[in-house]
Amino acid sequence: MKIACWNVNSLKVRLPHLTDWLAAEQPDVVCLQETKTEDATYPRAELEAAGYHSAISGQKTYNGVAILSKSPASDVQIGIPGFEDEQKRVIAATVDGVRIVCTYFPNGQAVGSEKFEYKMRWLAALTGWLRDELTRHPQLALLGDYNIAPEDRDAHPDWKDDIHVSPPERAAFADLIALGLTDAFRMFDQPEKSWSWWDYRAGAFRRNFGLRIDHILLSAPLAARCTACTVDKAPRKLERPSDHAPVIATLS
Repeated sequence: MKIACWNVNSLKVRLPHLTDWLAAEQPDVVCLQETKTEDATYPRAELEAAGYHSAISGQKTYNGVAILSKSPASDVQIGIPGFEDEQKRVIAATVDGVRIVCTYFPNGQAVGSEKFEYKMRWLAALTGWLRDELTRHPQLALLGDYNIAPEDRDAHPDWKDDIHVSPPERAAFADLIALGLTDAFRMFDQPEKSWSWWDYRAGAFRRNFGLRIDHILLSAPLAARCTACTVDKAPRKLERPSDHAPVIATLS
C-alpha cells in the first residue's frame, strides 16, 4: 500500500501536475492540502477519470483538504470534533482498513502572534482527538503539511525565522510522537538537507534552501509495515509548481 501527502497550493492550478503524477506513481491514497477550492467546484470527475474516489472538505481561496483513494473511503470525519473552526484543515476516513487523517496545520505567521496562538490551540485539540482516535483505529496514519520542522536537521542551517522551528511547535510535534506515532521518513537513512518545501522566492529550490515540514506519522502497527519513505522532488521542478513536494510511504 502506497500512501502520500502533497500540499498542491491550488488544485485548480496544479490539477494537470496531480493527474500526471497519479498516473506515474499509482499511490493507493493521497492526502492533499491547500486545495483552495469549494466543494462545488472540486474536480471530482477528472480525478474519478484518473481512478480515484475523493473525500473532500474545501473552501474558496484558502485551506482545503482532500483524501484521494483507489478504494472507496468510509467513516468520513470533517474537522476536529469539539473544536470550532471555520478553516477547512482536517479530514479523516478509513481506506482498506487504515485510518487516514489528512491535515493542513496552521502556519502560525510569527511566534507570539494571534495566528501562532491559534496554531497552538489547534495542535492541542488535534492531539487530544488523535489520542482517542488511536484507541478506535490502531492502524492510523497522520499525513499532511504540518508547518513544523521537528529537528534542526529538518531546516536549512541558514533558516533564521523562528516560525516552523520554535520550541513550542517542536514540543507539539513531540506530543504527537508520544501518542505512539513514528515519523516514517526518519525510519530510513536519508540524504542530508532533505526538504519538502522551498519558497518560490530567491531561487530557493535551485539553492536547495528549504524545510521538511510535510510528514507522514504512522501508528505502531503501520510503522512495522513501512518499507520506504521518500520525498519526490520531481513535481517541484515543473513549470508553475507547488512550493511543496509529495511525500510517499510504502507499506507492505
